[in-house]
Amino acid sequence: MPSRPYAVLFDLDGTLIDSIGLLLKCVRHTFEGRTPAPTDAEWVAGIGTPLRRQLAAFASNEEEIEELTSRYRTFQRQEHDSFTSAFPGVVETLLELERRGNPMGVVTSKSNEMMNRGLAWVGIDKLMRTTIGMESSTIHKPEAAPVLLALEELGYSPDEAVFVGDSPHDILSGNAAGVVSIAALWGPFSKDQLEPARPDVYLERIEDLLPVLDRLQNGEPRT
Repeated sequence: MPSRPYAVLFDLDGTLIDSIGLLLKCVRHTFEGRTPAPTDAEWVAGIGTPLRRQLAAFASNEEEIEELTSRYRTFQRQEHDSFTSAFPGVVETLLELERRGNPMGVVTSKSNEMMNRGLAWVGIDKLMRTTIGMESSTIHKPEAAPVLLALEELGYSPDEAVFVGDSPHDILSGNAAGVVSIAALWGPFSKDQLEPARPDVYLERIEDLLPVLDRLQNGEPRT
């Protein structure tokens, strides 16, 4: 049984901040008048992995990837604040975790620039003791590396941490790292889509994280 409060790691888009609409606006703008272009479903399926990796599937060479990335980023910076907000209950739950002494961090494949901007915009940046963005690691979700890097920065081991995310990439990353993987069902992925990744816990609301942590802290099984 852990002798200190669990570390709580979060994905960002679709987990803490409601920005999926923004991401879809960005990709529609990026590919306007172009073929091939991703459908909304194809783009959502890749959310949680680095932007360049997503764009590369629809580009023919490195120069085109650069062009698409620049077009996407420019529009994202321009529209970010108008289409980014915290999900209901996020700020209150994070403040309670802070009060309880749970160290928190973000593990995302989003660029560090946009990660930091999103956290600051919704007012939760000061609650995070570690922030791992796309440039923070050369290895990305669904591999374990970014989760393990966050834990290293917090001084925690996998058996005293959870990772909350809305995508299969998050769950696979958490499982690979050996933490308790928690699926957030308020994002764009359904339970049926998340189930093959085998999360330890499903949450309907972020507020439900608090009793899950209580059970884990008391030594109850993770599933």
